[in-house]
Order: sequence, then C-alpha cells, then structure tokens
Amino acid sequence: MLIAQISDTHILAPDSDHAAAQSRADGLRRCVADINRQHPDAVIFTGDTVQHGDPDEYARLRALLAPLEAPLYLIPGNRDDKAVLRTAFADKSYLPGAGDFLHYTVEGHDVRLVALDSTLSGERQGVFCPARIAWLDAVLSAQPNRPTLLFIHHPPFDIDDHYIGGYGESADAAALTDVVSRHAQVARLLCGHVHCLVERDWAGTKASVMPSIAVDVRRSGGGTEAHDDPLYMLHRVSEGAGVASQAMRVVAD
Repeated sequence: MLIAQISDTHILAPDSDHAAAQSRADGLRRCVADINRQHPDAVIFTGDTVQHGDPDEYARLRALLAPLEAPLYLIPGNRDDKAVLRTAFADKSYLPGAGDFLHYTVEGHDVRLVALDSTLSGERQGVFCPARIAWLDAVLSAQPNRPTLLFIHHPPFDIDDHYIGGYGESADAAALTDVVSRHAQVARLLCGHVHCLVERDWAGTKASVMPSIAVDVRRSGGGTEAHDDPLYMLHRVSEGAGVASQAMRVVAD
C-alpha cells in the first residue's frame, strides 16, 4: 500500500496580505499534482492545514485539495479550528460529526488507518489525556492482527532544539507510549507539527515526523533545509518488510 503524507501547510485566505500567502498555496498545489503522479492508495494530512482556522482559509484549502485523486484523511493541528474544519469537510464521513475529538479509524484499505486527535483549543502542545488514551487502546485492541498506521499531529516526544514539549516528564505521553508498545500491529506513527524531518524508534515501532510543506516555516533537519521546494512524504507499506518512507521534493513547474 502506498500512502502520501502532507502536513503543516498553514494556508492563508486569498485576500491575506501575509508575504507567504501565495507561496504556501502554490506549494500545496504543486504537491497535490505530484502526488497524483505517484498514484497512492490514500493521502494522510497531519494537521495545521490552515493558519488561523478561518472559513476563508478552509475554502481555499478545499479548492487546493480538490484535484487529489486518492482518498484524503485529515486530522486537526493546533492551528485548526475543529468546528470550522468539521463544517468545511462535512462530506468526509469518517470525521465525527459531534464530540470533543476528531478521532476515527479507516478500515477499507489493506492497512488500517487510525487517527488520534491531539489538539485542545488554546494549547500549542499535544494533549494525550486519559480519554484519548482509552479510546486508542480500545481501537487497537479490537483488531490486534491488522497492520496499522497511527497518525497524530503532535509527536509525543521531545525533539532536540526544534521542539521541547516537556514530554520527557509527561505522564500522558508515557501512557500513550505504553499503549502503543502493547500493540505490535502498529507499523508506524506519522506526525507533523515540528516542521522538520525526524525518524526515530518509539514504543516498539518507528515514528516519522515530516517537514512543513510551507517552506517559509520549515526548520532544518534531515537535509530538508537545503531545499526551497515544497516536500511531502511517501510511505510504502509491504507485508513483512514494514514501512519504507521517502521525502519527495517537488521541483518548480
């Protein structure tokens, strides 16, 4: 199964006077076109889809994502407004129509997809409260033999100089690590938020954190700082061989 991942596009409204408003939109447009050329089975969007959570930003985002040919599965980041996102993507039946969290599972592919909402209004860091942990444990326990990809906006660990979330001493993050470590079917954790490329061992599996598509906010890491072109990730999941991940640089049209 081939999965494309996009993250941290921070799209702005068409009438924004922000210097990067057009470049962010162009970067996502270029990534969408290149993703279509790869013919993935699914596209995962790991949050911070827009900058302020405004309806005009989501309208522009939807227009930019419309050409995608593969099914799109998205989760919120701390920049997203969950109520506005729900309205903007009301046609996505996998998104819960009510409740505090935008958790869900996708069962229709060769690999099970599990999305965990780590956001809380007004909070920049990820939140892994007992209710979220209990939901994830129940979901993973229900199908212990199906290869599973877990995706969360916030990585549940500290990342060197780029992002110190305080997770090294967080009981909630430790509980999340414990739950995932007890479910060997989790083949990979996919995250965003940090705007740089990171891969590390975590909870008995591997965690991959992708760079921001928005080049003006991208941070150094994994060699991605050398490029001014937008980047997305490709994850190839194969039976027995696990998950092979590759950062895809999209050169100018």
